[in-house]
Amino acid sequence: MGTAGDYEAPATRLERARGVTDSNGRVTFTWSAGAFAVAPVVTHSIEAAATGVRTARIISNTAAATTFEVLVTTGVTVLGISVLGPGVAAQGVTVHAQAVAP
Repeated sequence: MGTAGDYEAPATRLERARGVTDSNGRVTFTWSAGAFAVAPVVTHSIEAAATGVRTARIISNTAAATTFEVLVTTGVTVLGISVLGPGVAAQGVTVHAQAVAP
């Protein structure tokens, strides 16, 4: 069975945003009204700093907004073995986020 005509896949909604963490190490991105019917699939990156190891995670994700938490830690040497110290809120870190409809 053949088909005639051309098929065009529906356009995927893509939102991009950039923000800076507050004193609690959190940044919230509010997506355009009606951009997503359900929570989007979100990827992120953080801008590196000269010292410390930074980690970021999503702590809230809805169709309206996504919140990230960024922690920073430094290396500690214990008995000649380097390990990561406890993470603390990273203030002033720039986070880039990209969201697409699932």
